[in-house]
Formats: sequence, structure tokens, C-alpha cells
Amino acid sequence: MRIRSFRKEMILIVYFVFLCSALTFAAETDVKIQGRVMDLIEMKNMVIVSEMTFVWDKNSIFYDEKGSPVPITAERLKRGAQVSIEATSIKNKPYMIKKIYLLPPK
Repeated sequence: MRIRSFRKEMILIVYFVFLCSALTFAAETDVKIQGRVMDLIEMKNMVIVSEMTFVWDKNSIFYDEKGSPVPITAERLKRGAQVSIEATSIKNKPYMIKKIYLLPPK
């Protein structure tokens, strides 16, 4: 009787382990970071903040110091500018920017 009960418990435990691990690997990871722009490569739409590389595309949204959406320009996004970034990780590629906020200088 105990062996049957033990098998059912083991099957249930194994099932939950596989279910939780599958959900963990399938989830996207989002990154929120704040820091100074260390480098900017406009030709590749790439920016480096806190030693992390980020890229943007046409779906990325840029906000100014007041929180209004603005087109990105080299004058606004330059080395030393303080920014806050929300991005999604892509396996074996730089982080893709969803939103980037230009923060007021301190």
C-alpha cells in the first residue's frame, strides 16, 4: 500500500518540477537599469550604459526629462547623459530597448 502511495507522490513531484522549469525557461527577462551613457554608436543604434550593451529599433520609445515622448537625437543622447532604460533580453544579442528615459543632470 505504501509503495503505491509513494509512486503517486513521486509522479506528482516530478510533474511539478518539469512544469516549473519549463515555465522558467520560457519566460522573457526584462531589465530595468539606470546609469550614465558610456558610449553611443549611432550607425548601429547601440548605446552602452553601465557596461551593458543596448540596441533600439522603431518600436523603442524615448522620453525626455519631462516624460514626453521625443525623437532620439545625438544631441540629447550623448556620452555622460543620465538615462533609465527598460529593455528585454535576447539570447546571444544585446538588450532590446523598450523605453528609455533621459533623466535631468545632477
